[in-house]
Amino acid sequence: MTADFLAAFRISCMLMNKWIFGLLAATALCAATPDAKTEKEVLAALDGYKQALIKGDAAALSKVLSDDLTYTHSSNKHEDKAAVLESLKGPTHTEAVDFKDLKVRAYGNTAVVTGDADFRNNAGGNVTVVHLHVIHVFVKNSHGWQMVARQTTRYPDPTPGKK
Repeated sequence: MTADFLAAFRISCMLMNKWIFGLLAATALCAATPDAKTEKEVLAALDGYKQALIKGDAAALSKVLSDDLTYTHSSNKHEDKAAVLESLKGPTHTEAVDFKDLKVRAYGNTAVVTGDADFRNNAGGNVTVVHLHVIHVFVKNSHGWQMVARQTTRYPDPTPGKK
């Protein structure tokens, strides 16, 4: 083998590797971008969760929550499905949820929804609004899209006098 042949072979391999990497990257990007139908279904499941919370509807909430749910509050309180459903009977009631800047990424039968949310809660007449960053993970199974995980992070309260 000549040096020229080996140099041409190395260049061919480098170009082939770049093409393979490019194809893999494009495939990964496409996999994360849901089709319109999937995105609509996932956002409908998220809306079902929101409406059930606001209405205090345990039956409706139970349908959208997976049996193996991991539900983490911004306070780092962890709950399973039973605890989330039981919390509907407690003194604090969710009056409104305003999701903003939602982004849906799908990976087969799993979808990740990220964004911001303002939760307006009423605890015995004391109304508070909590500003959160939210991550919801849904899995599609025989019951449709169900939430399997939720994680929130509280945004810091604005410093008085600053906007």
